[in-house]
Amino acid sequence: MAKRVLVVEDNELNLKLFCDLLRAHEFVTEGVRDGREAVARAREFAPDLIVMDIQLPHVSGFELIGQLKADEALKAIPVMAVTAYAGREDEERIRAIGADAYVSKPISLARFIDEVTGLL
Repeated sequence: MAKRVLVVEDNELNLKLFCDLLRAHEFVTEGVRDGREAVARAREFAPDLIVMDIQLPHVSGFELIGQLKADEALKAIPVMAVTAYAGREDEERIRAIGADAYVSKPISLARFIDEVTGLL
């Protein structure tokens, strides 16, 4: 059975890129452009992995990861942050809040898929 990946990304082109890339590697994807919808969509879609941007409108990726990790039904789902925050301190902060993996933008397609596969 194909693994399911929820992609939370407000940029339409990045959302399409991530979903298309994952589908090309036989993952089932669902995209969400608004972080405010991500927790509810995660409950409905039951993903095996959540890939998310950190810079989201309305709710930051930091807040969203905190919400996911505080939710009993969702906290075991690995979260991979994909972000333009590229400094060492940024990665440490993102991992400290609960992200299981971190990929900086612009992404390397091979590294992106390697990280996803490694988490699953």
